[in-house]
Amino acid sequence: MVVLLSFLISFVLVMLRLPDWAMPYQPDWVALVLIYWVLAMPQRMGPGIAWVTGLLVDVMHANLLGIHALGMALLAYLTFRVHLRMRVFPWWQQAVAVFVLLMIYRASTGWIRGLVTPLQLDYSYWLPCIVGALIWPFLFAVLRDAGRFARHL
Repeated sequence: MVVLLSFLISFVLVMLRLPDWAMPYQPDWVALVLIYWVLAMPQRMGPGIAWVTGLLVDVMHANLLGIHALGMALLAYLTFRVHLRMRVFPWWQQAVAVFVLLMIYRASTGWIRGLVTPLQLDYSYWLPCIVGALIWPFLFAVLRDAGRFARHL
């Protein structure tokens, strides 16, 4: 239940309308939650669930179906490949690894989007990766504590 609830909250956070000045800073909430759950439950969370999650993100953004799905599947696969190492990293090294994973995710979705329509990539395209890495330690703590709380119920 905690996994579904955390993904639901991440979808709501993605749909929130921020002021225009804050829009470039909005992190990829769904991608961050996916990274956490792949790290926490690598046997249950994989590219298949990530693909479905990405399709939901595509529908929410009214994008061409498959852009975020492919990016999320790639993100889940790469996170699974490094999950044993990432789990023992201190919080700041995990944040750096999350930054790299988010950069790969943004690059893959940007590349696919660029194949369909011309895309202007400037520094603001990469700001969500920086913000995501900065909030990672807090999100990690919240989701970890929510999982622990749910296990004790």
